[in-house]
Amino acid sequence: MFKSFFLNKYWLAWSWGGACFILVGSWMQVRIDVRINEWFGQFYNTIQKALSSPNSISIDSYYYLLFDIFILAGQFVFIAVILSFFAKHWVFRWRQAMTMYFMEHWQELRHIEGASQRVQEDTKRFATIMESLGAELVESIMVLIAFIPILWELSGSINEIPVFGHVDHAPVFVTIFFAIFGTIALGLIGFKLPGLEFNNQRVEAAFRKELVLAEDSADRGELGVMKGLFSEVKTNYFRLFFHYLYFDVAKFSYLQIGVILPYVLLAPSIVAGLITLGVMQQIIRAFYRVLSSFQFLVKSWPTIVELISVYKRLQAFSNTLK
Repeated sequence: MFKSFFLNKYWLAWSWGGACFILVGSWMQVRIDVRINEWFGQFYNTIQKALSSPNSISIDSYYYLLFDIFILAGQFVFIAVILSFFAKHWVFRWRQAMTMYFMEHWQELRHIEGASQRVQEDTKRFATIMESLGAELVESIMVLIAFIPILWELSGSINEIPVFGHVDHAPVFVTIFFAIFGTIALGLIGFKLPGLEFNNQRVEAAFRKELVLAEDSADRGELGVMKGLFSEVKTNYFRLFFHYLYFDVAKFSYLQIGVILPYVLLAPSIVAGLITLGVMQQIIRAFYRVLSSFQFLVKSWPTIVELISVYKRLQAFSNTLK
């Protein structure tokens, strides 16, 4: 899955050059996000000043601030569109490299169960998911590098939190602990999902294969056989739905707690009037960005489950050639 693209001389410019382009673009997006976070602090402080002291700011200065965010948003959108367009081409090249590799060895692979599906569908899914998860992972790391120092600086005066009392730079430590705890907890809760997803692909492939054979042969596709194959599909899906039920309860409960958590942490400081509205907005936004980055595995777990399933199928396929 990797050597056909990243270790193939023909694809070196696309694989490594494209990866570097995506990295640089992602870092530019993060830097703009940092500037947007600074803008929110200035903007909400300006609003607080205007509301507490009428006519203390001019309408021109207010519009000037709005103009700034339009410029930043425009830059962000431009980079996002270019990256999205390029990533689609990059993913397709990766899929093309894998497909051509398997087609070169097709005579050795054609007798394996679901061979056509693995070459046509699984290579596409694998490349697409890897690009998506890889981009999100890189962005999460970059956001942590950019925003943890900001959150650390902004939370210098936030030393009192409910229950625990005095904790220096409390939002930083609470964010890290909460994210790590949620990642481990949800990983344990959803440990059965990759195996079920892999089995789901197996029974789907068996059902699809019989349908394909029935297109060309009148003696295939007998109703009793098809009912039996679809019954296996149904059983596995219902089992998967059940396990996702309790996993989603835990996941969405955890994410909703994360939405409320910064307001709870800042309660003593807000009541005591230790921070301005702008600083509060900066802290909350930085808190969410850091927390969201640490929650990469939590939010991506269903996609990771699908990736593991596809990887297992392609790995078993590739092992035939060793």
